[in-house]
Amino acid sequence: MSKTVALITMGCARNDVDSEELAGRLAADGWKLVDDAADAEVAVINTCGFIESAKQDSINSLLEAHALKGNGVTKAVVAVGCMAERYGEELASALPEADGILSFDDYKDISARLGDILSGHKPAPHTPQDRRNLLPISPAERKKETIDLNFARKRLNDAPWAPLKIASGCDRRCAFCAIPQFRGAFISRHPLEVIEEAKWLADNGVSELFLVSENTTSYGKDLGDLRAMEKLIPELSKIDGIKRIRLSYLQPAEMRPTLLQAMIEDEKVAPYFDLSFQHSAKDVLRSMRRFGGNEEFLHLISQIRALSPDAGIRSNFIVGFPGEKESDFDELCRFVEDAQLDAVGVFGYSDEDGTEALNMANKLDPETIAHRVSLLSTISDNAVSERAALRIGSEVEVLIDDPEIQEGRAAFQGPEVDGTVGFEGETDFNLGQWVKAVIVDSAGADLIARPL
Repeated sequence: MSKTVALITMGCARNDVDSEELAGRLAADGWKLVDDAADAEVAVINTCGFIESAKQDSINSLLEAHALKGNGVTKAVVAVGCMAERYGEELASALPEADGILSFDDYKDISARLGDILSGHKPAPHTPQDRRNLLPISPAERKKETIDLNFARKRLNDAPWAPLKIASGCDRRCAFCAIPQFRGAFISRHPLEVIEEAKWLADNGVSELFLVSENTTSYGKDLGDLRAMEKLIPELSKIDGIKRIRLSYLQPAEMRPTLLQAMIEDEKVAPYFDLSFQHSAKDVLRSMRRFGGNEEFLHLISQIRALSPDAGIRSNFIVGFPGEKESDFDELCRFVEDAQLDAVGVFGYSDEDGTEALNMANKLDPETIAHRVSLLSTISDNAVSERAALRIGSEVEVLIDDPEIQEGRAAFQGPEVDGTVGFEGETDFNLGQWVKAVIVDSAGADLIARPL
């Protein structure tokens, strides 16, 4: 009989891809995939280790899965993913409820690892290491000589969109971020590998590709071609069945004119710019080890909207970073008001293990950070609502990704984190259907449309 396994994914779209790659390897080795951990002999929690709240959600999922072990079916609970990679031995010691803490290096042998755990052999947890040191410092020296078209992946849902990983790791050294330490240095996938997987996704019901990485604007730098993305986009556009291509995780300082032009000119590329601003005050950005500022960011936004007036622009901001003055925060508030973004994420600064910011002076007290988060969130919500209201009267093409509530997304709306488009009156659209409509109303970031 097949051994049963459930994969529970926490965190971002990159983790979604990792889970589907693990599912592909397990299915190829005879495991039966089930949706509910209560129906699985092994529950695998793909953890997130980005911020404190995400870590806590991952721990709660592990504990919930552990509580199922008395049901007569579930026999083991295993942690994989960023939190497992980042903490290893420490997590195993603090969370004895987990029957295994596996690292990224275990993924290629995941079936054997889970089989051992199911047999009662608890693996020794790994010792975390700075994965940036595993590859040469120079991106050019990381170039792979071989191309692997035999990817392992199995879809875990029937959504009409899917994330497609184009690279892994990051070479940036943002003072608040630990991701490069446990994800490693930046490595691009070869364009042929990306295209082959995109074709497979199209053959498996996907009509919108969501290109993901830690830094999409760096794609190709380790392949010796800084314009590799500009060349990849037209090749992905040729794939039958793909109607929309969406880029994510764009660094403002790396948004070169040729990439902007390539995104605007290709009719299949969504006019959607997920720009990682993080702040707008120059002093704070320099402390974060980032570039740009209010003037540069507003100029970039004006360039985008001059070429594509209906483009969607989203970003995230960290408030309360060490040393953030009241004047810095005021400048950020003015920037958010002026930028008229389509979607905004606001996060309060929190210390993260292994980051430069952890040991910085001039930390703000939690009450001040909470107050600033609340204030900027209100300003952001108002600005986003105003931007959404400006779309009333415009025509859109909506991809239905939630037929139960008859809801979907226009080109300027990213999956899961942005606003959505609902419909007035009674409609009966199917999952994956593309619907042309006109926007007739807005409610915050969400829009209401009338089908044409």
